[in-house]
Amino acid sequence: MARTRGGWTGGRLTARSLLNPKQVATAVFHPSWIPPSLDPSIERLKRIRVIGGAVASIGVYTLFEGGFDVTQLMENALTASAVLLFITPLVVGAMLFLWRRTGTVRQLRGPLLNALKLLLLFVGCVAALVVLVTTVNATGNALVIIVGGMTMLWMLGFVVWGAVRVSGNFFGTAAVHRCLPALLATVTSWLMAVPDLVTGDLHGLSLTLGVVFVLGAPVTVTVIALVEMGRLKRRYGIRLKAHPATLPPVPGHRPPAPGHVPPVPGHFPPTGLPHVPPQGAPFGHPYPTAGSGNPYAPGPHHPHTPPPPPYAPQPNGRRHP
Repeated sequence: MARTRGGWTGGRLTARSLLNPKQVATAVFHPSWIPPSLDPSIERLKRIRVIGGAVASIGVYTLFEGGFDVTQLMENALTASAVLLFITPLVVGAMLFLWRRTGTVRQLRGPLLNALKLLLLFVGCVAALVVLVTTVNATGNALVIIVGGMTMLWMLGFVVWGAVRVSGNFFGTAAVHRCLPALLATVTSWLMAVPDLVTGDLHGLSLTLGVVFVLGAPVTVTVIALVEMGRLKRRYGIRLKAHPATLPPVPGHRPPAPGHVPPVPGHFPPTGLPHVPPQGAPFGHPYPTAGSGNPYAPGPHHPHTPPPPPYAPQPNGRRHP
């Protein structure tokens, strides 16, 4: 689970890809050190969980209250980032406290630092986008509006797609423990929804619509997260309460046994029981088969011609002994 070769982006960024905010966001917010998904079905569950998390973070009520407002959207994103900046280290710290009986924090220091860097990077990008939007809206300079507007559009695509990526891997915490992204998504979605219910702030929606839209996202995220963690436990033996160092190896990678010598390419080891020489005659059968006839019989002759006597004289006049 350490950082792989190729740096943060794994060499996926080129000069041409810098013009595409989606490619840049994928390389930056889904680094090469994040482990791949174990199962396609779990990956599909993560995508559904991302949708529910986005609903919980942005809020469907924004569209119903007063139409689509970029400023309100940025404020919600900044609020969600502040919540993530606070709740993610808190939840991870609680899990480290739970894992202390079977492992140490030092074993997870590398993945934890990488996840913290990714969290700070995403929050910083969201804050920079909010500042850029506020500056462009407040200025009256045409050049600033044109250049800032183009930059704002690129940054908007970059941050939105980055939010999709970090919602799936939840700041690379899967490199620490496979169950952490599902746990963090559940806790974050509830923290975004519960204050609205406690204060009764349904943002202009009726009680029924408010409860449905406020609680719909966290309930959906929770159900999907439970299914995801249950599948990890049943199929791969990965439990949330177990320290990552005690988890079974990743499927598809089996460490070699002690004293195992890898086979040489092109060499086939002998088969059969040990210390038994190869069976069969390497230089052919020492005796002729039943269908080969008498080895001392005379050569072929016509069937109506009597065979020559066995001791007939030779062509040179000599007789057989």
